[in-house]
Amino acid sequence: MEMGELWPVPDVLAYLAGHWRTARSVRDLAGGLEGRFEGRTSFDALDGGGLIGRESGAFTWQGVTRPAERTLRYEPGSGPGRVDVRFADGRPFHGLDLSSGHHVADHPCAADLYRGEFTVRGPDRWRTVWRVGGPAKDLLLTTDYLRETPDA
Repeated sequence: MEMGELWPVPDVLAYLAGHWRTARSVRDLAGGLEGRFEGRTSFDALDGGGLIGRESGAFTWQGVTRPAERTLRYEPGSGPGRVDVRFADGRPFHGLDLSSGHHVADHPCAADLYRGEFTVRGPDRWRTVWRVGGPAKDLLLTTDYLRETPDA
């Protein structure tokens, strides 16, 4: 990746606020299976500061499509370019610093390790790539976010 492709984000919460079209590919690198999530993510104000990120849509795996959703909390971090990402129940997930337009985060979960790479491509698009490895998992999840605009 060329550094010129990065879009520094001085205020993560202001950047994320609003609605994003969300498209995710899920690849099982061990088994060769692929799935897809299509939907939207809404980042709305959280009481006390921060944002609540609600993702909803449809996930297709092995030809079967089901509704899917998840909720994460984005709380103010140690500076405006930083946030603390938490699960809906408040448990810590990972830190996020987009002040350079790029960030790598690790999240150990039982025997698995989640490594996320966040890349901001412009004022209205960003991507996450999560690699999940462990005794029973070898997954690659790539998600593209495109800001929904009133005229889109």
